[in-house]
Amino acid sequence: MTGGQPGLPVRDDLKDLHPYGAPQLDVPVRLNNNENPYPPSERLRKAVGEAVAAVAGTLNRYPDRDAVDLRKDLADYLGHGLTAAQVWAANGSNEIIQQLLQAFGGPGRSALGFEPSYSMHPLISLVTGTGWIAGSRDRDYGMSTAAGQVRALAPDVVFITSPNNPTGTAVPLAVVEEVYQAAPAMVIVDEAYAEFARPGTPSALTLLPGRPRLVVTRTMSKAFAMAGARVGYLAASADVTDVLLSVRLPYHLSAVTQAVARTALAHAAEPLASVATLRAERDSLVAWLRGHGLSVAGSDANFVLFGVFGDRDAVWQGLLDRGVLIRNTGPAGWLRVTVGTAEETAAFRAALAQVLGLGTGGAR
Repeated sequence: MTGGQPGLPVRDDLKDLHPYGAPQLDVPVRLNNNENPYPPSERLRKAVGEAVAAVAGTLNRYPDRDAVDLRKDLADYLGHGLTAAQVWAANGSNEIIQQLLQAFGGPGRSALGFEPSYSMHPLISLVTGTGWIAGSRDRDYGMSTAAGQVRALAPDVVFITSPNNPTGTAVPLAVVEEVYQAAPAMVIVDEAYAEFARPGTPSALTLLPGRPRLVVTRTMSKAFAMAGARVGYLAASADVTDVLLSVRLPYHLSAVTQAVARTALAHAAEPLASVATLRAERDSLVAWLRGHGLSVAGSDANFVLFGVFGDRDAVWQGLLDRGVLIRNTGPAGWLRVTVGTAEETAAFRAALAQVLGLGTGGAR
C-alpha cells in the first residue's frame, strides 16, 4: 500500500493505491502478461548487439532529445502517409498515456474509459490528477452506447481500447467516429494489440486525417516482442506532438533504447512473422475452449478471455498448482490467458482439462 508508512505526507488520493503489476512467479508456463513468447532471432540479437555497441562510445553524451530518427522509422512502419512530425515515442505506451494526460488532463479535468478495459488508464489518470469516469460496455463488451455516454458526460479525454484488454474485442471504426463527433476534446484509441487483429479489421490510423483531437497509441512490446526494450509511440496531428514536447522529461528515451527500437524496426519482418503464428494458435484455442462448453470473448489480440466460473480463484490456483500461470482479471467469473507457443498452449489446455475434469486436454 502506497501510504502505509506513517508520517509520510502522501497525497490523500494516493494513500490507498496499490502498485500495478501481475504476479511474477517462477513457473514452467507463464501466460499472464500478454507477452510475445518468441524471443528475438539470433540474427536480430546480433544486430541489436551491434547497434548498442555503436552507441556505447557516446553514452557520455545525452541522446537525441526528440528521437527524430526513431520517429521517422516509426512513421515509415505505420504508413498512412504519416511523417515523423506526427509520431511521438516514449518508454512504453504507458508513458505515452501519461504524457497525454499531463497535457490534456490534470486537475479539474476528467477522462472516460469503457470498462472492463485496460487498468492502467484509470491508474495513470489518478496519478496525473485527472478525474476518472468509469463508462460501461454492452453485455457482449461492445460499445453501442459509447457516444451517448460521451455526450452526457463531456469528458476532456476519452479512451477507446481496440483490441480491448482484457476482452480482446476490436471496436468498429464507425463507433470511433461517433465517439469523436460526440467528444468535446481528446479521443485516444489504444491499439497496443493492433497487429494481432483478425484480417479485415481496420486501424483507427485511417481516421487521423482531418481529426486533430484524435490520437492512436501503439507499442513495440507485443507484436515486436520487445517488452523488455520499453518502447511505445503514438500517431496524431503534429500539433499534438508539439504539445507533448512541453511535458516530456528531458532526454526521456535513452540512446540505447532508440538504437534497439530502430534495429527492431529495420528487421521488422522477423518479429512480425510470429504474429500470424500466434493468431492461428489463438483461434485454435478459442475453438477448443468453446468446444468444451466455455464462454469465450471474440479476440483480436494475443490473449483470450474465458469463463464463466463460479469460483475463478480456485480455477486460477488449480492451474498454478500445475505449473501454468494465467491472469485472474476481468469481469467476475472470467480469466485471461495469453497465447503462448504451441507447447505452452498445449500445457495450458492439459492443465485446464484436469482442473475442470474435461478429460484429455492436450488434443487440439
